[in-house]
Amino acid sequence: MAYNPNQPVVIFKDNVERTPGQEALRSNIMAAKVLGATVRTTLGPRGMDKMLVAKGSDDIVITNDGATILHELAVEHPGAKLVVEVAETQDDECGDGTTTAVVMIGSLMEQAEKLIDTGVHPSIIAKGYNLGMNKALEILDSLAIDVTPQDKPMLLQIAKTAMTGKSIENIMDQACEVIVDAVSTVAVEKDGKMEINEDDILVKTKRADSMTAELVKGVLIDKVRPDSLMPKKIDGVRAAFLSGPLEITKTQAKSKIKIQSADMLSAFSEAERARLKGMADAFAEAGVNLVLCTKGIADPVQYYLAAQGIYALEFVAEKDCKYAAKATGGQMINKPEDLSEDVIGTAGKLEMDEELEMTFISECKDPKAVTILLRGSAQHLVDELERAVEDAKRVVQDVIEDGSYTIGGASVETELALRLREYAQTVGGRVQLAIEGYAKAFEIIPKTLAENSGFDTVDKVIDLRQAHATGNKYAGLDVFTGKVVDMKEAGVVEPKRVKRQAIQSSSETSIILIRIDDMMVSKGAGQM
Repeated sequence: MAYNPNQPVVIFKDNVERTPGQEALRSNIMAAKVLGATVRTTLGPRGMDKMLVAKGSDDIVITNDGATILHELAVEHPGAKLVVEVAETQDDECGDGTTTAVVMIGSLMEQAEKLIDTGVHPSIIAKGYNLGMNKALEILDSLAIDVTPQDKPMLLQIAKTAMTGKSIENIMDQACEVIVDAVSTVAVEKDGKMEINEDDILVKTKRADSMTAELVKGVLIDKVRPDSLMPKKIDGVRAAFLSGPLEITKTQAKSKIKIQSADMLSAFSEAERARLKGMADAFAEAGVNLVLCTKGIADPVQYYLAAQGIYALEFVAEKDCKYAAKATGGQMINKPEDLSEDVIGTAGKLEMDEELEMTFISECKDPKAVTILLRGSAQHLVDELERAVEDAKRVVQDVIEDGSYTIGGASVETELALRLREYAQTVGGRVQLAIEGYAKAFEIIPKTLAENSGFDTVDKVIDLRQAHATGNKYAGLDVFTGKVVDMKEAGVVEPKRVKRQAIQSSSETSIILIRIDDMMVSKGAGQM
């Protein structure tokens, strides 16, 4: 059969939507710029908040947390989804800096667009961005300042910087004190390095008349005693943690007991009571006065425990039970027969709060896990307080583990822009243009801080450039006065890890997007 040049050749199915060449690149640039512009107004202490309402839901989220905003948005564009992944990774790795990372991607893509318009090839831009990123990370290391876990004033400043700009600033000092104490308590030194497991700090929230933050060196259980005869308060807690039930369970195989007289029934009942009492007696004999059980506790066992002054909770979440065991230095066991001195946890006291419907196990000696209790008058305030505490908790952890921090207030970004321009002149060629564009992208941070604070962006960027050009590498923008001040003296500090991750992830994502010249999206039947 002869070849017909006019006959169409079908390669892709009808459900494949293809965006080729420059159109794909422009589409990705636009997506990154839109997301950057969306969260940009939330950057800094004077950033604005966003109100998010899910379709078909009455839940309202008011926040300026970049990760939360992007998580709630239902983005469809493939390039935009990649940017959202960057924000989520930034949040997972560092706990802060999500807005900075997304704003930087938008700025880097904007500079790439200008370079493409002047005829610079995307491969050249990608090469320049890669060189710029490596140099920026090198400069960042030189700007970092060492800190020790014992430097509590500096750790408090780091926590304060992370929480500034949230809608919970009226209890910021109290919350920062709680966060630093919590992180310092669970920090352990291994092979000369500090290590912190973020899961060792549990954050609990409750609605109350006023907003407060409280550190409990122990654990809070969202349950109260099942029997009114049990004590409300215990000093000198000795706790047992059970993963099995405190009741007579059904047999594995089917069985029958034939009772032929009243004496046999009485003996059977007596034997059952004796076994249940034996369960309670095992704890009393071991000196245990607190029992946390992940399964049920039979009513007779509750009575026998209460009669011996033992506080017991049933159906405790396994996570809470394990957390309590870690906080008190105990271990989980399957049944009362497994009780021994090395599995019993200890704490200073136990208190039942009937108003909050919680049990406090506190004053643990050298606790391996602690709890932060947050209270707030409205649910959206409690949620925002929790997000702020999580951010501050992570940045304090980052600084203690890395032993270094950097200066905030856009001082790092301004210094990077200045020194990257100097570096670009040593490279030459068209790559120099790409590195200069990469350097200019960093100025979006001081520009945004000034804009969100109501100041003239051009004047403030020029003032910052001049201060850094004269050698003041810690010069930054005071968003409350509009003056360029020494941010180190002002105490505006951030973890190096947050800056490093933001620079690296935004640069690498921009390079990926710049190198894409074709997008093929397969649509399902419902999308056709």
